[in-house]
Amino acid sequence: MELDKISIFPIGEKNDAYAQYFIGQSYLALLAKQGGVGAANVTFEPGCRNNWHIHHKGGQILLVTAGRGYYQEWGQPARELHPGDVVSIPAEVKHWHGAAKDSWFAHIAIEVPAEGASNEWLEAVSDEEYAKLD
Repeated sequence: MELDKISIFPIGEKNDAYAQYFIGQSYLALLAKQGGVGAANVTFEPGCRNNWHIHHKGGQILLVTAGRGYYQEWGQPARELHPGDVVSIPAEVKHWHGAAKDSWFAHIAIEVPAEGASNEWLEAVSDEEYAKLD
């Protein structure tokens, strides 16, 4: 089933601004921004995942809304994600998230505000690492 038939939030436009930090196609729809808190729907086509990255000073919260995907912290096993799962990512934790090979995936990404917060994008999740997940 295609995600646009099961997602309750808009998929948004192709995420061209951050395409260099993703393997595969992702989509981004800003849902709200108030008082330094931003919430966006991030949608991943099957097999799409973002690079390893770190949220400095401020963290991130992921609310899984559709499909099947993964979240992994550096040095830890990947966690399979399904609708209703919540991931709380503390600041300074190296991690990645994205879709399973055979499923669309979507989550609401909520920025945890902090003075001087920034994202550091790192290396891609290798095809070899990713292939071990399914």
